[in-house]
Amino acid sequence: MSMHKSPKISITVAAAVLTVVALAACTTTDAPAPTSAPATAKAASSGAAVFPTSEVSSLVEDMPQRTVKDLPAARLADGLIPPTNRWFSGLVFGEESMPVFPLPLSFQLTDSGFAFGLPEVSADTNVIRGGFTGQIGVRIGASEGNLDQEVTAYDEASVTVSQSSDGSELGRTVIARGSPFVSFTAATDVAVSMPTAFTETGDGVWTADVAGSTYGLVSAGTLSAGTDLSLEAGQSVTWFALPEGGELETFAEAAVHPVVGTSVEYRTDAESATTTIHYDTSDGGDTLVAAMPHQLAGLADDIDCGEGEYSSIYGRLSVCLGTTLSWSVPTIAPSGALDLTGLGDDERQRLADQVRSDVAATKTFAADTYFGGKSLYRAANLLEVARQVGVDDAVTELTDRLTKALDQWMDPDGCVDGTERCFVYDPDAKGLVGLATSFGSEEFNDHHFHYGYFFYAAAVVAADDPEAVGRWAPVMNLLAADLATSGGSDFFPDRRVFDAYAGHSWASGTSPFGDGNNQESSSEAVTAWNGLALWGDVSGQADLATEAEWMLSSEAASSRAYWTDFDLADPVYEGFEHTVTSLVWGGKRDYATWFSAEPSAMLGILVLPMSPVAGYLGGDPDRVQANLADALPTGGVDADRYDVMFGDYLLMYAALQGREAASAALADAESLPEERIDDGNSRAYLLAWLMRWGSPPAG
Repeated sequence: MSMHKSPKISITVAAAVLTVVALAACTTTDAPAPTSAPATAKAASSGAAVFPTSEVSSLVEDMPQRTVKDLPAARLADGLIPPTNRWFSGLVFGEESMPVFPLPLSFQLTDSGFAFGLPEVSADTNVIRGGFTGQIGVRIGASEGNLDQEVTAYDEASVTVSQSSDGSELGRTVIARGSPFVSFTAATDVAVSMPTAFTETGDGVWTADVAGSTYGLVSAGTLSAGTDLSLEAGQSVTWFALPEGGELETFAEAAVHPVVGTSVEYRTDAESATTTIHYDTSDGGDTLVAAMPHQLAGLADDIDCGEGEYSSIYGRLSVCLGTTLSWSVPTIAPSGALDLTGLGDDERQRLADQVRSDVAATKTFAADTYFGGKSLYRAANLLEVARQVGVDDAVTELTDRLTKALDQWMDPDGCVDGTERCFVYDPDAKGLVGLATSFGSEEFNDHHFHYGYFFYAAAVVAADDPEAVGRWAPVMNLLAADLATSGGSDFFPDRRVFDAYAGHSWASGTSPFGDGNNQESSSEAVTAWNGLALWGDVSGQADLATEAEWMLSSEAASSRAYWTDFDLADPVYEGFEHTVTSLVWGGKRDYATWFSAEPSAMLGILVLPMSPVAGYLGGDPDRVQANLADALPTGGVDADRYDVMFGDYLLMYAALQGREAASAALADAESLPEERIDDGNSRAYLLAWLMRWGSPPAG
């Protein structure tokens, strides 16, 4: 949820790997060139814990602790960290359970149990819909109003809900990302009933046809009249939806091996970033998993996905047999600065003059976590341009201003007496929250959007001032832990916002919506992981840098697949009249934003802030042009077509069509009104971006 709206920086560190506790001791031998060579290709898996309890406990203890805003009532077992910003957050938070979308199914808790069904997918001018359908209702044992349900376990891709009555557990229900199955295992002898009658097909398999879909049920229990199932303690029942082209026998066989949990591994190298999700079943037998379009494009060769297809708001989902889903996407190398080595003397002078003008116009940095971080990011980008074109006085001034500002933000005691430009640890919600808040950050909305700007700014400054790493590490690493903890922690959830199955993040903290969680600014999510990777690199934290590069690469691929560059020929888009979906939910995709109905906002929010890593948005010049035509007045042909909201970022996006387009955009940029330069941008960086894409780097 968001209601607002290439070279790599590196240093040589004396210690090979710096822990979050001992970062203050780092030193450097030589200041790097701002366009250093790419780092050696890395390979790592999620087996290495990032920010475990032992590394962050003392850092948390040194922070002011305060709950800025209570989270809503939660259906959550004691001892579990609140799962904010997850695909299933709406199932946990609020007086009433919201629908969630594990895919291919939709699912919701009810007063008497739960309901699930295949979404009915359709599209019109501005929306692709696939909302909740409770086609199969399930009542668990207890009398009406006497059933308690809470999440008792969750992991990378699965959720376990415990059902109990009068303090006694009746059983547990498991749903998982990509799983066409819903399973319930009895903890005691229990009756399960359904309003929909199932018909026996033999060997413990029953089916029911509802709304054009076939649903199956497999159980060793006793089913009477097709609606009333008696289970003994330890027995299970599994429901499933049969896909188009799927075989009942195959699904019935997989249904006897219920999914009980999941885990994720990841790996990156110079070419690809690989995600592997393991689906643990009750007895190790094979299950079935639906692969999304972005996964199919890079699916591992040994995975068989010929077991049918489901419709979804993301396109067709192909069903794969096995307990592992593994796919790769192109690696996006983190980038902290534009490569301006190909610029001529006149261009460099033009930039130098503009840098001085922009530095003189740089205002006091904002005090809240979003606009404050964004203003630091703007100055850091300006600093990188100043470094490369040799404006030494601007480098000195910007470095001084950024250092003082980050020193204030990164003071662990800043919020003891202060009320802005500082952070506290929320011991109830288990995370870091900045004062002053913005866009619901106190309820954990948009943390990755906000904190990514801080990571980037800190990495840019610390590239020439390694002593700053030690000063900023205590708080900066807690910001990183808020988003990128892995391997389990008592203080933070694992990867708070990132959904490994979908390959992208979710932005709403508690997700109080009927269409699930959502994310608007996919580009700010990419920017966040880029900044985090740069911070991991500059602070010598190799495991963090690898994890961030994996999330960066995954988010970039999914942002193109579902926000900006999806296949318009897919039948799911029939009736949809736009080329982007600017607000992606679990149960729908909107041509809309939280803040504006302007067409330029729909695309602008998906490309800002055009960070040095934003070249991933290119690659298809025709699609860039089509997206611009949809976003700009009169299809983007008027002379003042960029005099619109986010016009500066759309000009920068236009440059990705090629050298000729970049030159044309540069001419347009010269006359762009000052009020069209976003508060996270500067005219110098705008011009530098256009010049870089109009002139290839030297060599």
